[in-house]
Amino acid sequence: MGETVNLRRARKARDKRAKEQAAQANRIAHGRAKAERELTIAQARLESARLDGHRRARDSDDQA
Repeated sequence: MGETVNLRRARKARDKRAKEQAAQANRIAHGRAKAERELTIAQARLESARLDGHRRARDSDDQA
């Protein structure tokens, strides 16, 4: 004889797999986590501030 299968557990396992597949598709569709997006924005601001800090001041006489 075959192995006894609990139909409730089988149904729950099937539903769990379907939800995980949908979640994976949503992760791909909606991109990165909020923390990752905010980190990227903060790094860009820091790099911009560093660049601005290294700029030389222009005198009005130097413009040609």
